[in-house]
Amino acid sequence: MSSCASSTPSVLPVNLTQRPRLPEWLKVNLPTSSAFTRTRALLDDLRLHTVCESARCPNHWECWSRGTATFMIAGDRCTRACGFCAVATAKPLPLETDEPNRVADATRRMGLKHVVITAVARDDLADGGARHFQETIHAVRTANPGIVIEVLTPDFLESDAALDLVLGARPDIFNHNLETIRRLTPSVRHRATYDRSLRVLGKARARGAYGLHTKSGLMLGLGEKEAEVMEAMRDLRAVGCDILTLGQYLQPTLKHLPVAEFVRPEQFQRLRRIAEELGFVHVASGPLVRSSYHADDFSPA
Repeated sequence: MSSCASSTPSVLPVNLTQRPRLPEWLKVNLPTSSAFTRTRALLDDLRLHTVCESARCPNHWECWSRGTATFMIAGDRCTRACGFCAVATAKPLPLETDEPNRVADATRRMGLKHVVITAVARDDLADGGARHFQETIHAVRTANPGIVIEVLTPDFLESDAALDLVLGARPDIFNHNLETIRRLTPSVRHRATYDRSLRVLGKARARGAYGLHTKSGLMLGLGEKEAEVMEAMRDLRAVGCDILTLGQYLQPTLKHLPVAEFVRPEQFQRLRRIAEELGFVHVASGPLVRSSYHADDFSPA
């Protein structure tokens, strides 16, 4: 991803025939605190899935050591096979009716003030799992009044009825990731489209309760150009999206899309400044940033 701001290269090219070694700024330390063990034990006790583990997030050591986690509801088997995602693609199991209450219990026991709830894509269900989102939001709010609830949803195949189920539960933040730039979407995302994701975000903004914030994220390092990232940011602003995350794509396994380049930290900071100038009220931009990484840094007014 070229940059005209400096003569210093903004990316490190990589060899696409093998998994590259990570640059120093992407290496993370393993946990040493007892909080990590307590978080794992609680999640095991409540039989909860997290995107932290299922998607092989590089930050899960840090987040669990802080006593936080991103809950992944509706199972750990996805009906889609996106080229970047480590979550298993398989025939899903039936929804667990007590899962919303288990998630709620976890937020209470962990003392969370901000929770992120995501889910696998459930194209096998008529509502795409939207009612399960709704029930989880209600359960969390009942068990933990005052908590900020952020949902990170699939596109529900742009079903207005599904969106209304989720939005009717009045989450504080509605997050749906664009993931990548328009040109790369067909090779990166399975069944999803760039324009559908923009429409979902636009509908959430228009149909959501007053004060709802909409959020989206992009992975960098898949071969995009800076002008294409700028276009994506402008497209998100055009549909009212006001929170943005930008992070480095990392190849989960050799079966997934290769990393095309490692974007340097200074380039992420430059993009953050540009995004803020475009009007995003909160921008998290850095190599290790993910959709829910330090999500509680933003608190809705």
